[in-house]
Amino acid sequence: MLLPGPMSAPSPQLLVAAAQQTLGMGKRRGPPRAVCLHLAGEVLAVARGLKPALLYDCNCAGAAELQSYLEELQGLGFPAQGLHILEIGENSLIVLPEQVCRHLEQVLLGTIVFVDVSSSQLHPSICSLDQLQDLKALVAEIITHLQGPRRNQSLAVSCSRLRSSDWNLCTVFGILLGYPVPYTFHMNQGGDNCLAQTPLRVFTARISWLRGQPPVLLYSFSVPESLFPSLRNILNTWEKDLRTRCRTQNDFADLSISSEIVTLPAVAL
Repeated sequence: MLLPGPMSAPSPQLLVAAAQQTLGMGKRRGPPRAVCLHLAGEVLAVARGLKPALLYDCNCAGAAELQSYLEELQGLGFPAQGLHILEIGENSLIVLPEQVCRHLEQVLLGTIVFVDVSSSQLHPSICSLDQLQDLKALVAEIITHLQGPRRNQSLAVSCSRLRSSDWNLCTVFGILLGYPVPYTFHMNQGGDNCLAQTPLRVFTARISWLRGQPPVLLYSFSVPESLFPSLRNILNTWEKDLRTRCRTQNDFADLSISSEIVTLPAVAL
């Protein structure tokens, strides 16, 4: 199997300039230097298949600014051809449609489980996608929606929008971002959850990219520590798959996956 050759990374100065010139709002400059470099690393991670999607949350830049940014990166030699900006509500995600559709198709086959953290519960509990039929329909809807951009490879960077007025965005984003155990909760109970003062095992996956710069944070998610023994196989499979995908590219190196246990007075999802 031939691995894709490593990209000749542009200088950090060019990466920072690309973000600050395209993602600035009005007269203000774009994100800070460190954020610009990390963002470029996350975009490359999506392009190389190390994560299904990137949720843009650096500032209030919209799809048009993100499109200009990705096109600017492509001009610097980034593999941005075929990337897609998916707007869901007021949020923008950067995805590679073919890759994220494969991921979502696996989700429909039951490769991940969910943790119900509804406020009506005394403790978090595990549930499957088959118990969340509305969510199952949403996943299928996103696949159908993205198959349009997937068929159209003529655009360097494409955009589309999904209506999401009644979606549980916390759960949808958890799925799209590739979390092996997304949180879910009953929408009719508001945004409250039962995670306050609950020990959580927080997983982080980092990988090195630019010499002399901090590693890129690929993933950060948590699971209730009380459920960790039951979720161990799912988490081990996720880690094994991520390490396999890391071996299929040469741009990043030194994948590090760690976990720590935290207890918080309140948890925002």
